[in-house]
Amino acid sequence: MYKVKVYVTLKKSVIDPHGSAVERQLQSMDYNGVSNVRVGKYIEFFVEKSDRNVEEIVKEVCEKMLVNPVIEDYRYEVEESVNQ
Repeated sequence: MYKVKVYVTLKKSVIDPHGSAVERQLQSMDYNGVSNVRVGKYIEFFVEKSDRNVEEIVKEVCEKMLVNPVIEDYRYEVEESVNQ
């Protein structure tokens, strides 16, 4: 069994209204040193061992379901897991 962690972020060229709202709120709370806030997604799932390469499975899941490749980038980590 593999544990997969996927980190999804907006591409640098895409405006992040949620990140801007968080940044404004932080500044209103006197966190003036915080800037360029970007908000993303963290997704975790498990993949059972099989004949298929786990990296291929993860890329397919990300590109077909979890990520909008037009506006988002992603990276992932795969680790062997004994328990869920």
